[in-house]
Amino acid sequence: MEKVIYKITYPNNKIYIGKDLTNTLTYFGSVNSQYVAKDFTPEEQSDFTIRKEIIFKSNNTEEINKMEVQFILKYKSNNPEIGYNQWPKYKKI
Repeated sequence: MEKVIYKITYPNNKIYIGKDLTNTLTYFGSVNSQYVAKDFTPEEQSDFTIRKEIIFKSNNTEEINKMEVQFILKYKSNNPEIGYNQWPKYKKI
């Protein structure tokens, strides 16, 4: 079964990188919803559009696990100013 790495883009242009080992169309990740919600007013939350892009595909689970971390680091989605990934922990340089 094909597995994927996806990139979610929120209305504020912050991103979340995740993996889906079942490649389910309606799966939008395990992002911390409270972490995301604090960036949007109740009004903004009442009409909310996100974009899901498949950025990598593989049939190999080990490769998907390795590539997920590489894409998080590449897109810097673990930097709170850029994205919502909380792992690996972002380190300011």
